[in-house]
Amino acid sequence: MRSKIVAGNWKMNNDAKETKNLVKGIRKAIKRFPLANTRVLVAPAFVNLRSANKKAKKSNIEVVAQNMHQENSGAFTGEISADMLQSIGIKTVIIGHSERRSIFGETDELLAQKVNQAIEKEMEVIFCFGEQLEDRKTDNHFTIVQYQLEKGLFHLEAIAWNQIVLAYEPVWAIGTGETASPEQAQEMHAFIRKLVQEKYNTSVADNTSILYGGSVKPSNANKIFSKEDVDGGLIGGASLNIEDFTEIIKAI
Repeated sequence: MRSKIVAGNWKMNNDAKETKNLVKGIRKAIKRFPLANTRVLVAPAFVNLRSANKKAKKSNIEVVAQNMHQENSGAFTGEISADMLQSIGIKTVIIGHSERRSIFGETDELLAQKVNQAIEKEMEVIFCFGEQLEDRKTDNHFTIVQYQLEKGLFHLEAIAWNQIVLAYEPVWAIGTGETASPEQAQEMHAFIRKLVQEKYNTSVADNTSILYGGSVKPSNANKIFSKEDVDGGLIGGASLNIEDFTEIIKAI
C-alpha cells in the first residue's frame, strides 16, 4: 500500500532559529491528530538540516534534503554528497525540482546521474518533473512529462522503485497563484501511473506515491487530495506557515 505524503520544500528560506521554531511548531501541531499511513516531510536549507533533524527526533516529521551532487566526493565547491547527508541522518533527497532545472540548468541526463547515485547509496528520491505553461497551451504536456520520466527514471530496475517517490509539478502553477484543477491533477497523475505500469508492472505502479506540486493551499488541498491517483503534495510557500501546513496535512 503506497503512503500518503505531505512534503514541505522550504527552499532558500529560514535562518537557524526560524528553522528550529518551524519544526517545533509543526511537531506540536500534528500531535493533535492521527497520521495513519501518512508521512510528513520537511526540506530545510543545507545549513539547517542537522539542527532540524535533531529537533524532529522522536516525532512524525522526517527531514529531507533539497538537492545533492551526483559524485561521491571531489573538487566540487559548494556541493553536498549523499555520504554527507547520510552522516547527519538524512535519508531522502529531492531531485529535479523545476527551479534546479530552469535556474541552475540541470538536464535530464544530469538528473539521471543524481538518481543513480542516490539509489546506489540507498537513499529515497523524491523525483520532480512537469511541464511549462507553453507546453500546456500547445497540448504537449503529456509528451514532456513522459520524456522527463523516461530520461530520469526509466533506466532503473523495478526493485529500485522502492526508493522512488514522484512529484508532478505543473511549472506554470508554482509561485504564480495558478493551480491545476483537481481534475487536471488527476488526469496527469493517472497518466503517470499508467506510464509506470506499462514500463514495469502493476505492482510498481500501484505502490509508487505520486505527489502534486503546484500551489497547494489549505483552500484547495481537500479537493486535490481527494483524487484517486493524488497521494499528497510537495508544498512550497504554504509549508513555511505552521497553520497552513497543518491544515494541508489534515486534508490528506
